[in-house]
Amino acid sequence: MSWFFLLMGVGAETLSHVALKSTDGFNKPLPLFIVVMGHLAAFLFLSHAMKGIPVGIAHALWAGLAVLSVTMLSAIVYRQHVDATVWIGMVFVAIGIGMINLSHGH
Repeated sequence: MSWFFLLMGVGAETLSHVALKSTDGFNKPLPLFIVVMGHLAAFLFLSHAMKGIPVGIAHALWAGLAVLSVTMLSAIVYRQHVDATVWIGMVFVAIGIGMINLSHGH
């Protein structure tokens, strides 16, 4: 169940960060509501994930997966395309996440 909560936290964080751009400096109420509720949900889900996943590992996975998913979703929603160097960096993040999941201490 911890993995489900971790993924839900990543999803909430992703939606929140992508909506942040649409707040126009916190001047638009609907995107602002999405940002605030998304952050609250993300931390709620992360706290439940940490019941079964060590703190350092849960946070590393949460942050890494959020970086990847925010980049991908912003490319779709805002058509913000990044260059090859950034995508190579994202591959390194994904490899790091994979290594964490394959570790014996996990």
